[in-house]
Amino acid sequence: MKPEKLRVGGQSVVNGVMMRSENLYSIALRNQSKEIDVELFSVKSIIKKYPIAKVPLIRGAVVLIENLILGFRALMYSVDKTGGEEVEISWLQMTISIILAVALTIGLFFTLPTFLGKFIYQSIPNIFLYNLVEGLIRLTILISYIIFTSFLKDIKTLYEYHGAEHKVIHAYEAGDELTASKVSKYSTLHMRCGTAFLMIVVVISIIIFSLLGRQSLIQRIIYRIILVPLIMGISYEFIRLAGKFPESLILKIVSFPGLLLQRITTRIPSEEQLEVAIVALEKVINREIKKEETLIQDQDFLALP
Repeated sequence: MKPEKLRVGGQSVVNGVMMRSENLYSIALRNQSKEIDVELFSVKSIIKKYPIAKVPLIRGAVVLIENLILGFRALMYSVDKTGGEEVEISWLQMTISIILAVALTIGLFFTLPTFLGKFIYQSIPNIFLYNLVEGLIRLTILISYIIFTSFLKDIKTLYEYHGAEHKVIHAYEAGDELTASKVSKYSTLHMRCGTAFLMIVVVISIIIFSLLGRQSLIQRIIYRIILVPLIMGISYEFIRLAGKFPESLILKIVSFPGLLLQRITTRIPSEEQLEVAIVALEKVINREIKKEETLIQDQDFLALP
């Protein structure tokens, strides 16, 4: 594995981990018999089909949508396999669910802070300072949501698998042996994590919104909704840079708040959970580099961030 390295990412799912490369993703789950079930899938991203989707800033929004689909599929797959009952989700149902999730996210983290900020808008003459306050409101809502959900039993387990995913990816990127004993020494925090991405979104939104000057409440809400793809695109490019230059002092400083937030969304995993994450990653590696595995099926419009 040392001569050739894949760009890999992942996600925790119910009782397991999903690992992905540019072309593949695998889902490994700890079943009721305490054994590990793992399956491998190929993905065909529209980024490879349409050159315009590769353009910086545009690709961020495209990848975000693709990964929402991938994440939802992986989550539903894990629910199906561990829940004991078959879960059938049509494309229409999945599309509606994703649209509702995006609408809720925009409403909760973009529109609501702007609405709450109207009570202090006139009393703060400096537009950057106002957007900083609005950004802090947005950040407070985000952190409160994460802390509240972290007390739920199933979410705690999900966060443990999240920590396992990060530890295994760190070990792989360091060229270390993928065993539970070796992997356990690595951090549960990772600069390319989705949690860090959310924190970057908050910072970028403060800067972008400050450039617009003062507007009415309706204008502020409309602009915040319209500019979501641009903010996501800029945040995505930053995360890519952080992944390429992990030793950069500037990137480390800017990424630090996101790493702090990951202390909530990740937990120290057990050895059994590390083993699941290792199996998931090795399944992808064996196919991408060693060409040892047979794919389960092809799926379109999915990609790695």
